[in-house]
Amino acid sequence: MPLSISIIGGGASALMLAATLDPQKFDITIYDANKALGRKFLVAGDGGLNLTHSESPDRFIMRYTPSNFISKAFYSFTNIDLINWLSLRGIQTFVGTSKRVFPKKELKPIDVLNVFLETIKQNKIKIKYQHSLKAFNGKGGLVFEHFNEKIKIKSNFVIFCLGGASWSVTGSKGDWLKMFASNNIQTSVFEASNCAYKVNWDENFIKHHHGKILKNIQLTCQQQSCYGEIVLTKFGIEGSGIYPLSPQIRKQLKENKLALISIDLKPTLSEAQIEEKLCGILKNYNGEQIKKCLNLSSTQIALLKNNTSKTDFLNHKVLPKLIKNLKIELTGLASIEEAISTVGGIELNEINEHFELIKIKNHFVLGEMLNYDAPTGGYLLQSCFSMANYLARHLNEFDSKLASKI
Repeated sequence: MPLSISIIGGGASALMLAATLDPQKFDITIYDANKALGRKFLVAGDGGLNLTHSESPDRFIMRYTPSNFISKAFYSFTNIDLINWLSLRGIQTFVGTSKRVFPKKELKPIDVLNVFLETIKQNKIKIKYQHSLKAFNGKGGLVFEHFNEKIKIKSNFVIFCLGGASWSVTGSKGDWLKMFASNNIQTSVFEASNCAYKVNWDENFIKHHHGKILKNIQLTCQQQSCYGEIVLTKFGIEGSGIYPLSPQIRKQLKENKLALISIDLKPTLSEAQIEEKLCGILKNYNGEQIKKCLNLSSTQIALLKNNTSKTDFLNHKVLPKLIKNLKIELTGLASIEEAISTVGGIELNEINEHFELIKIKNHFVLGEMLNYDAPTGGYLLQSCFSMANYLARHLNEFDSKLASKI
């Protein structure tokens, strides 16, 4: 008789698990609180489903904070492997200008989701919709609520894919923390990641520059740098240029209730090159000429003026230093409801290399439930796919003759 596997949740990790586990060896059931699988998968694809990133695996792995816990899983199923895996199943991809990987433009997120759903159907995997997990006893016993009815089951293997606390509209609420804590599993409260950060802007400045984008800039926080763009909002700053610095910013905010970032407005020019260019307009040195000379936007000029004295702005020896190292103070972060993802959940010292709970044999935890950070750009989705594929292949190697020991 096949061993039973219960997959709790219907997101990216669960989909890859169901597509990779051996249906001849296991009796597999997915339990999801929603009416359909992959809701977060579809919401994340609104405006373009960013499947992964195209950079080299060795650079890719360093985007995770920390990265060591996922290293084996990632290298066993890298971004390149994912692209090939999808291609074999009819999902062709392309690399955008940001080096992010998307399905071909004629393909919608639902088309990608259907690849997984069709595999699940072919593998005759059972799906129990509107089943909300209420308890587990650490011995394979699970309790679900289904239309106010309590349903108890027992499973040989339990794989939790319950998600973090972002995008609660899709069912990811992070309300499972107490359930794990009651089973003596160490957890951390969820915090926003890949989110907007608060800046106490001058009212007149932000009135005129709300929604403006600063492109082709480099941001730095605690020796960690990121090249990209940011959007100035009434709340503060958000965008691809600042999201990867979330771990460093949160750390400063916790320690000092204030985080300091540095913006390089002209990362392609050195300080000396900027000064040399400014020397060429000294006879007619003013804001408009500086803007033209250095090809700065009106918003960049306004930001410099807003954060410097008039004397420093008009000093051709001081201004290059400010352009290369403009300091901005961050005083807080957006709420979890507004965040793209979260950090927090189950501490990494609670799992082994196969994502099995050390204290509870044959119980596994995947994806955003774990306390790690991944920037936007396909990194979080890739990590979910890598973990799930790695675990599924590990379980596929399980010797069914050992079933009596479970």
